[in-house]
Amino acid sequence: MSALIIRRFIQMIFLLIGISFIVFISMHLAPGDPASIIGGPTATKADILGIRQRLGLDQPILVQYWNYLVGLLHGDFGVSFQTQRSVAAELFTRLPNTINLAIASVIVSVIIGIPAGIISALKQNSWLDVFSTTLSLGGISIPNFWLGAMLILVFAVHFQWLPVGGLDAPFWTLQGFKEMILPAITLGTGSAAMIARMGRSSMLEIIHSDFVRTARAKGVKERVVIWVHCLRNAMIPVITVIGLNFGFLLGGTIITEQVFAINGIGRLMIESIGSRDFPMVQGAVLLVAAIFVFVNLVVDIVYALIDPRINYD
Repeated sequence: MSALIIRRFIQMIFLLIGISFIVFISMHLAPGDPASIIGGPTATKADILGIRQRLGLDQPILVQYWNYLVGLLHGDFGVSFQTQRSVAAELFTRLPNTINLAIASVIVSVIIGIPAGIISALKQNSWLDVFSTTLSLGGISIPNFWLGAMLILVFAVHFQWLPVGGLDAPFWTLQGFKEMILPAITLGTGSAAMIARMGRSSMLEIIHSDFVRTARAKGVKERVVIWVHCLRNAMIPVITVIGLNFGFLLGGTIITEQVFAINGIGRLMIESIGSRDFPMVQGAVLLVAAIFVFVNLVVDIVYALIDPRINYD
C-alpha cells in the first residue's frame, strides 16, 4: 500500500505539470488581451504596453510558462491580474464553499442512489424497478441549470421554505444547512442516477453468481446473503463511480454556483475566464485537478480495504 501511495504521488506530480502546461498554453492562445481588459477603453497603446511589461506578458510564452512553473515549485501560484491579490489566498478563501457543496452533493447522491440501486435489483422487473429506472434516466437527462432554477422557483420563491442562494452561514448551523439543500440536490441528482444504475447492474450480477447460490444452498439467511455476501462485492464498482463523480462534481459546481450565487471556485473560474485572469484560472484548474487525483488515490485505497483480492503490485 505504501508503494502504491508513493507511486501515485509521483504520477500526480507529472500529471499536474502536464495539466498546467495545457491550461497555460490554452489561456494564452485564447482570444482577448488581459492588458487591454485591465487598461480599459481609455488606455493608450503605451499604457497597454506598460501593463504587458509589468505582468510579464511581453516575454516568449515558453519563458512565461517556465517562470510560472518555477513559482509553483516554490508554492507561489502567482498574483491575480484583476485584484492584485495572491491567487493562493483567493482560492483557499473560496475553496471551503466548493468542497462543502461537493461533499453535500456526494452525500445526497449516495443516500438516493445506493438504496435505489439495491431495491431495483432485489425487485427486478417490478413496478419499483421500473420507477427507479425511470427516475434514474430523468436524473441523468435533466440539466443542472434547469433543475436548479425549478427548485428555486418552487421551494424558494413559491413556498419560501428555503433560501434562494448563497452559502453565507456556516454549514453546521440551521441557516447554513438550509442554504445547502437546494444546491446539493441540484448537483447530486445526476450522480445519484449514475450510482443507482451502476448499483443495480452490479447487484444483479452478484446475486446470480455461483458463491451466492452456494450460500443459499447451505441455508444462510437471505438477509445475510444480501447484506454480507452480495452488497460488499457489489459496492466495488459503485465506489468507482462515487470517487469519479466527486471529481466531476467539483467541475459541476461551476454551473451550480452560478445559479445559486455561491462564491466558490467554480464561480471564480467563470469570472476569471471572462477577464482573462490567467494566473487565477490556472491556479483554480490545478487545485481542482489535484483534488480529483487525490480522491482517485483514496478510492484505490478503499478498494483494497473492501476486497483483499485486489493487488496493486
